[in-house]
Amino acid sequence: MPWRLKNFKAFTLQDCNANFIELIEKTRAHIVMLDFPIDGKKCMEILQVIKDRYPTLPVIAMSCNNNINTVACAKGFDGYIEKPFDIDLLYRILRKIHRKACRTVPNSSKAHHHENGAPG
Repeated sequence: MPWRLKNFKAFTLQDCNANFIELIEKTRAHIVMLDFPIDGKKCMEILQVIKDRYPTLPVIAMSCNNNINTVACAKGFDGYIEKPFDIDLLYRILRKIHRKACRTVPNSSKAHHHENGAPG
C-alpha cells in the first residue's frame, strides 16, 4: 500500500551527507528512520547529530543485525525494526511512536519501542 494512503510521506537520502539535517528542517520530519548496518558507526554519528539538534525527534533503527533490539535501546534510538519487516508492522510502529512523540513534553523520559511497537 502506498505511503500516502496511510497518511505518511517518506523522504529518502541515498547517502547521509550534510544535507540530512537540511532535509529534516525543510520537511519538518516527525520521525527519522536510519538504516543501521552491522557495525553502525556512521549511523551512530548521524543519530548523535540529530539528537543534539532535535532531542525529542524520534529516531528508529532499521537493521538485519541480530542484536538490534539491545543495540538500538542502548545507543539512544527511540525504537527499532528488524529487517526484513512486514509493512503493516512498520505502519503500526510509526503510528505508535508518532502519537507518543506528539504527547511527549521536551525533556521527558523516552520510551523505547520494540518490534511489536510496545514500550520497553
